[in-house]
Parts: sequence; C-alpha cells; structure tokens
Amino acid sequence: MSGVETVPSPSILVRDARPEDMPVLQAIYAHHVLNSVGTFEEVPPDLAEMNRRREEIQARGFPYVAAERDGLVKGYAYCNSFRPRSAYRFTVEDSVYVAPDAVGQGFGRAAMREVIRRATVLGMRQMVAVIGDSANSASIHMHETLGFSRQAVLRAVGFKLGRWVDAVIMQLALGGGDDTPPVR
Repeated sequence: MSGVETVPSPSILVRDARPEDMPVLQAIYAHHVLNSVGTFEEVPPDLAEMNRRREEIQARGFPYVAAERDGLVKGYAYCNSFRPRSAYRFTVEDSVYVAPDAVGQGFGRAAMREVIRRATVLGMRQMVAVIGDSANSASIHMHETLGFSRQAVLRAVGFKLGRWVDAVIMQLALGGGDDTPPVR
C-alpha cells in the first residue's frame, strides 16, 4: 500500500520511505541507539543493514514510512510482525523514531497515524508497542493519544547506558479487533 496523509500540521507529508531516505533514517536511528534507551539496540546498524531491514519489511507488505517537512525527512515509522509463530499473524509491532531537532513537532504522530491506517487496511487486528524505558513519557504519551493502552511494564529487562531499563507494553486494537474473526 502506498499513500500520503496530511495531518493537523499540513506541512508534514507522510510517504513511503525510499532508498534515498535511508542515510537520514540511519542517522536518526543511530542517534537513538547511542543516546537513548528508546531502543535496546546498542550498536547502530550501518546503512546497508538499515536498507536490508526496510526492504524486508516493505517486501512483506508492511508499511515503512518517512515523515518530512519542506523536503527534509525528520522521522519515520513502520510495523512488522510481532512474533514469528503463525497464530500471531494478525498482530504487528510498531517502531517510530524522530530526529532530535524535531521531537514534539508531530512527525512521529503523523507517521504512526499512517502506519496504523495501513496496518488496518492490511487486515491486522492488533498493534503492539514495546517502548524502551518507563520514563519515556514522550513516546508513551504519543501512543496514548493514538489510542494505545498500557498493558504491562516489564521491569529492568534491559541494561543500557549504565542502567537497568524497563519495557512498557502498549496495545491498540485495529479494525474489528477481537470482536470478529479475521478475514484471511
């Protein structure tokens, strides 16, 4: 699925991430890997690995989008399978990252709205967010404003940047949620 969404800030454009976006997306992600506990990855993947990941996700039909303003990409989001076993096939996990100079400007929310919309069109029924750090109020709040609810906090499951880090599990029902059987 491809698409563009105009959000409350009409200057933010959300579109499919493209190969030429990947140096910027790799830099955004590398910043979060090195400076935050929002991801539990500790070594930033290189550009080739970031491209491989995007291509794999898009080849599976899942959305991987970039959010830009005035032609400058400032954030991205995607979803992928939650777990590999077949019974999880209607559940996806989201990921969203924003450039440090663009936090709080709506890029993450705009990208996530589009990922949610596309996952729903694909027939997914649940979206899970695994948020690094119970003190990550920005990500937790953004997910709550999009309808996610907190399901659990896994205490001290990661050790990064010299401290133990929680993982917050949030969930959003998509489409018919669990009210009806899946279509496919």
